[in-house]
Amino acid sequence: MTRVIHTGDTHIGYQQYNSPERRRDFLEAFRSVAKDAIEGDVDAVIHAGDLFHDRRPNLVDLQGTVEILRSLEDADVPFLAVVGNHEGKRDAQWLDLFADLGLATRLGAEPYVLGDVALYGLDFVPRSRREDLEYEFAPIPDGAGHAALVSHGLFEPFPHADWDTERLLTESTVEFDAVLLGDNHHPDTAELRETWLTYCGSTERASASEREDRGYNLVAFEPGEEPAIRRRGIESTRKFVFVDVELAEGEGVDRVQERVRQHDLEDAVVVVTIEGEGKPIAPAAVEELAVDRDALVARVNDRRELPDEGEGVSVSFANPDDAVRERVRELGLSDAALEIDRTVRDDDLADANVRERVERRTRELLEDDKTAFEPAPDREPGDEDVSTVADQLTDADDSEVADVQANDAGTTDSAAEASADESATDDSSADSEIDVAAASADDAADGDGAEADRPSTDETADADSEDQTQSKPSSDGEYASLGDFE
Repeated sequence: MTRVIHTGDTHIGYQQYNSPERRRDFLEAFRSVAKDAIEGDVDAVIHAGDLFHDRRPNLVDLQGTVEILRSLEDADVPFLAVVGNHEGKRDAQWLDLFADLGLATRLGAEPYVLGDVALYGLDFVPRSRREDLEYEFAPIPDGAGHAALVSHGLFEPFPHADWDTERLLTESTVEFDAVLLGDNHHPDTAELRETWLTYCGSTERASASEREDRGYNLVAFEPGEEPAIRRRGIESTRKFVFVDVELAEGEGVDRVQERVRQHDLEDAVVVVTIEGEGKPIAPAAVEELAVDRDALVARVNDRRELPDEGEGVSVSFANPDDAVRERVRELGLSDAALEIDRTVRDDDLADANVRERVERRTRELLEDDKTAFEPAPDREPGDEDVSTVADQLTDADDSEVADVQANDAGTTDSAAEASADESATDDSSADSEIDVAAASADDAADGDGAEADRPSTDETADADSEDQTQSKPSSDGEYASLGDFE
């Protein structure tokens, strides 16, 4: 019998809620899986993609990952994996580096034989390229009684799927007994065309919708039998405390705080969800209470539809956009720089995609004109010949905005990404400048990189914004997608 741990969506390096402790939690969850594999004497650890949360993991995360992989190597437990959408690059992958170090094997069209199981791999493929896929795999070697495919994506028949699994199984040159999947953070299993399909779920909660305990699959292949799939929990993950409050008319912050006090919050991530009626709630008052009671992080999600106007209170503000536009004009920026400014402040562009969009557009502008970012000549907004991006911001044509966004239309997966606010904050803290020379060509050469921030059950927002918008699920309980990380 061949026994393997099927894991994935470890998202090492994700600094959820902008918390360094949460960043360490994702690495430690992977360490727990490796420890279980060694103590359980399994035949291999199979990783179904998104080992890292970002295609540019920092040195500390890389060192920690190498340390864990070495522990598996020392225990003679092979680490077999495919590349997910979050970590995927255009050319060489981090997985290739680990393979060169003898710490991992990247699964592909050629079988890796483990006991009597032939294991194949299929990396994440952007949706726009799947029609051209030819599911050609090398024949199953003699002596292998089972064949399994490892892949990453949102496959049918699971909720929110966009990958035609029936076509994969029908056109594949190999008849698989099992397909071990990653990308959907919600563990699930189904049968299609006499093949078992299973998601292992994520090893840490990447969004507030992932209420179930985190874990992985233990898969056993026994000669002459169907694969046996069992779920194992990871006990050492960070505690999440979910406080759901239904306010009655007239109830307010006192009732919410009372409910929060009923829980042990020490070192926990606290997510307070408010529904019903009641008075408006200031989130800070609730979050500060939770932190004062030793919570690591606290977030309030107020799902109620509250009136826009206060009770008899009228407050007006100057339009901040007008003030920003006026200041931008005064800076004397080039038209190219003004275009970048507009991209950064575009409310319709998910925060997680801003960096990549700016890098790509900057390269394009410099390729067309190396002087594109030279300061504009002195001129006044009232001059007749003035026609700058800043002057056009107030009445920008919708079609023009659509044209700018069309460059990435094939690289991002819809609304789920709109929630990845803290992912972008995390990246910006480490890479605050737009360094075109250092930006890897893979991230912008053909736009595929943007798929890394799509939902995946994966990517994408702060717990409060995610729950309020109810972003497209795909990660767990509600299938929150990993482009929608908080």
